[in-house]
Amino acid sequence: MRRVEGTPQPLGATSYPDYTNFAVSVPTGKTCRLLIYQKGKAEPVQAFDMLEEEGLGEVRYLGLEGFRADRQEYNFEIDKQVCIDPYVREVSRTKRFGEKPNPQKHEIRGRVPETAYDWEQDHHLKLPLNEVIAYSLHIRGFTKHSSSKVKHKGTFLGVIEKIPYLKSLGVNQIQCMPIYEFSEIVGHKTNYWGYGKGYYFAPKPSYSASGHACRELKDMVKACHKAGIEVVVEMPFTPEILPQMAIECLKYYMLEYHIDGFVLNPYNAPWESMKQDPLLKGIKLIQKDDGFQNVMRRFLKGDEGMIPDVIWAIKHNSSEDNKYNYVTNQTGFTLQDLVSYDAKHNEENGENNQDGPDYNYSWNCGAEGPSRKKAIVELRKKQIRNAMMLLLLSQGTPCLLAGDEFGNTQKGNNNVYCQDNETAWLNWNKKKMNEALFEYVRTLIQFRKEHTSLHKEMPLLGMDKTACGLPDISFHGELAWQTPAAVYSRQLGVLYCDNEAKQDTCYIAYNMHWLKHTFALPSLPKGKKWYRVMDTAAEVCDEKLEEMQKAVRLDERSIVVLCGK
Repeated sequence: MRRVEGTPQPLGATSYPDYTNFAVSVPTGKTCRLLIYQKGKAEPVQAFDMLEEEGLGEVRYLGLEGFRADRQEYNFEIDKQVCIDPYVREVSRTKRFGEKPNPQKHEIRGRVPETAYDWEQDHHLKLPLNEVIAYSLHIRGFTKHSSSKVKHKGTFLGVIEKIPYLKSLGVNQIQCMPIYEFSEIVGHKTNYWGYGKGYYFAPKPSYSASGHACRELKDMVKACHKAGIEVVVEMPFTPEILPQMAIECLKYYMLEYHIDGFVLNPYNAPWESMKQDPLLKGIKLIQKDDGFQNVMRRFLKGDEGMIPDVIWAIKHNSSEDNKYNYVTNQTGFTLQDLVSYDAKHNEENGENNQDGPDYNYSWNCGAEGPSRKKAIVELRKKQIRNAMMLLLLSQGTPCLLAGDEFGNTQKGNNNVYCQDNETAWLNWNKKKMNEALFEYVRTLIQFRKEHTSLHKEMPLLGMDKTACGLPDISFHGELAWQTPAAVYSRQLGVLYCDNEAKQDTCYIAYNMHWLKHTFALPSLPKGKKWYRVMDTAAEVCDEKLEEMQKAVRLDERSIVVLCGK
């Protein structure tokens, strides 16, 4: 290898036709060396001084002729401390997930990724926000369980094997928890989720089957795109990250991996700068927020005084604030646990049940944890169907938590951040036991897609913009055209009318009370009748003409969907 003139930008290791460039930020007054390793060897085979006086600002840089990316790896030594490049784009590691590397052996090192990859004319899907049905998953936990029946468990390739399942469910976007290289051992705990400091530019090798995470991540994205599924990744960053680094990181994944969007913590990321960046305007930037979740959970369990907030949540359009709608997310209960536990049960985490959210707005339906009582089991099933209705029949972009569609449970643990085991992994056996729920959710997703009134591109205004006689959205109580005002009311009727699409008219009656209620129905235009298409009181969807065209009777804690035809 021969040292040649390098360049201070971009930071990290970059391959050019004639040489490889190495650039790193080093505080003033500190020494820096580039260490070159032969693949598989413990000690460096060569070292190059990166002198402060030859740098620019706080950036040290050099070029190397003869560096073989397929055979050689690198680290930096700063003030005699061996460090991984903060901008490293691929890492080499010898340990399995959860095994702590020996820092003295420098078992994690930097690689220069392969530059050649056949994308087969792949491109960003750019699905309209109002047409997205998102699905949140953990790359490892999604297929690690033996019941997943995939060949490459817990990897990017394992997700590829599950694409037919995702398509059958009807989702068209996956949201992945952190996929970059992070420390899996923090203190004495496993960092299963991946939050905290990380090497943000480098896909995680232990999420790959071959160790070549860069290639396999590209394979996963390309396969998802061929199936019409966007790939969004969570980039939580940490508060101390430099704004420039955060923006460069998103651009890198967008360009190098064709990632369609990012879920961000706006308090840690330079949110306003990211929104204004010309390149990042071409993808989805999504904020984490639990506003919709908390409102709908409280409505679901029957809290009083919720109707004004529910109206806001139903009308919320994700185009207004880049916030998706969630009822459940990685932090907090799964949907099955939300209706099975009043309190969190995080004892296995070893923190005396002090960790995890205290306020879950859950209700166990009459018994804490698993129950064999038929009434409790049936009520829980109905509450799950209700929750799916609240999510998928609201205007904002919905995001399901992986496994909720077939009753996956974490046994009451609402903070499985350290559980790299069957507590956190998806148990696909649950799907065999809850096939009716899966079919219900799949039907509900398809219903949302078919009815334009349920997912409009722009916020609804409550106005009759085309003078057809009905506003685009209106709210009703047990009396038509009268929004419930009483604090004790737990009933709401919502009438949608898309006048631009052959007057697609849907009426949804929500009864979260523990008593039955009758809703007066708004009148339809002449020649149309109300048809009951879905009812959470039943496990199957069976469309039929509504017997009483002027009113609809709802069972306790149930939701009915009517269509005007």
